[in-house]
Amino acid sequence: MDVYLCFRYTADMQRIAGLLVAVGLGCTASAESVSAELSSLKLPPGFTISMFASDVPGARSMARGEDGTIFVGSRDDRVYAVRDSDGDGDADKVVELATSLNMPNGVAVFKGDVYVAEIHQVSVWRGLGRKFSEPLPKREIIKRSFPTDRHHGWKFIAFGPDGKLYVPVGAPCNICEKEDPYSSITRMNPDGSEFEIVARGVRNSVGFDWHPTTRELWFTDNGRDMLGDDVPPCELNRVTKLGQHFGYPYCHGGDIPDPEFGKKRACKEFRPPMYRLQAHAAPLAIHFYQGKQFPKTYQNQIILAEHGSWNRSRKVGYRLMVARLDTKSQVVSYEPFVDGFLNEKEQEAWGRPVDILELPDGSLLISDDKQGALYRVSYAR
Repeated sequence: MDVYLCFRYTADMQRIAGLLVAVGLGCTASAESVSAELSSLKLPPGFTISMFASDVPGARSMARGEDGTIFVGSRDDRVYAVRDSDGDGDADKVVELATSLNMPNGVAVFKGDVYVAEIHQVSVWRGLGRKFSEPLPKREIIKRSFPTDRHHGWKFIAFGPDGKLYVPVGAPCNICEKEDPYSSITRMNPDGSEFEIVARGVRNSVGFDWHPTTRELWFTDNGRDMLGDDVPPCELNRVTKLGQHFGYPYCHGGDIPDPEFGKKRACKEFRPPMYRLQAHAAPLAIHFYQGKQFPKTYQNQIILAEHGSWNRSRKVGYRLMVARLDTKSQVVSYEPFVDGFLNEKEQEAWGRPVDILELPDGSLLISDDKQGALYRVSYAR
């Protein structure tokens, strides 16, 4: 059992260690080891990271309710509610909302309702996002017609500035040619009506957000496997017109024809990425920072989570990055923000960041599905 599932990290490690001994918890690692791992992470000056919640197995997508409850999906079968009842920045309760679901990765809150995306359907708890209470209201199914493929079937969901729910449908393979709605990002009304495709040629997007001023949709896409360590790149993309095609499975990274499908269509037919990311780094969440806590240089810039590679001779990713944009929304730099989840020498990763959620005070929550934990990144002037 990982120590992250045993207690929440605070600055007073000695006090917590004493409490663990006093209550006789059976953790296999010490408080000092947790402190060492969190303190080993590299952040820019003035930033700190701490444990917000533990014991959230497989923590993936996050959404915040109106009363501060954090709803968390997983790629297992459960959805959680995480509560910080006293508002001290350290969660004190984790509640299982549902079990036996079909990889409920995605969660979203809209007008007081909590939406959950399983592989094959989207459902909603009415009112639960306004004020958390038990027993839970009955969950309503609003859309059942998604493909049932488990390969890239898990879904990140979010409501856009247009009030519509955006839902990706991944390719059911490493590389293949499939008809709609595969390899796309779709959207629909909150009741499931007016379903349509927003973007095509998207292999596997597990994170997107909207630019605060242009309202354009930006998303990450995980590149195909089995072409080598550094080919093709993963992608950071921007949708400027409804129905744009981003290349998959014919073209990767804007100019790399696929060896199997590339002869069917030319790369010039498709919209190239805004930025080519490290191959196999597995970019997931992106978030345009809009809070006031961080320095102004972070305002309207992209924070991006690299989940980390699984099929590369040397591992890459396992970190948070900052993509800085100029006034024309061009990416001018891409640099580490929270680094150190991967031990480069040993080639072992102790954490894998997934999603990013901005809190009202301007701090960020980061989910980690390897440790089953939520971390809080904050800045002190």
